[in-house]
Amino acid sequence: MMLVGGLAEFGHTPQREFGELPADRNMSSGNAKIGHHAPQFKATAVMPDGQFKDISLSDYKGKYVVFFFYPLDFTFVCPTEIIAFSDRAEEFKKLNCQVIGASVDSHFCHLAWINTPKKQGGLGPMNIPLISDPKHTIAQDYGVLKADEGISFSVPSWLEAWQ
Repeated sequence: MMLVGGLAEFGHTPQREFGELPADRNMSSGNAKIGHHAPQFKATAVMPDGQFKDISLSDYKGKYVVFFFYPLDFTFVCPTEIIAFSDRAEEFKKLNCQVIGASVDSHFCHLAWINTPKKQGGLGPMNIPLISDPKHTIAQDYGVLKADEGISFSVPSWLEAWQ
């Protein structure tokens, strides 16, 4: 799968030029390079049915993938984007595209956030998998780890389908 590039937040107007990050964003360099194969990963995810499953990027061979990172579960900035992606999962599916979210929180924390009602700061039921990266290896590989805080930046990317 090829890393094609960043993606403006779904349903939002970009606030800055493509690829430009604020000066204080000291991101890890990572292995992800536009035009090159996307770094492979295998991680535990909370699937749309609420079950835990180990998934890998290669599971989505032949599909486009929107792979986005968000800093932490139970924050009040990220849910709107995550819910927007989830609500449109069927539209992406019709385009042969899988949406996958990721953060450094555990899969147990993801499940607790999903099981928390939206009115109480939760996500509610999800139509997309949320993967867990507690060792920060995936965030590091994709160059989105803010190492000094141990969290990933909120960075959507999209990956080109491969055969």
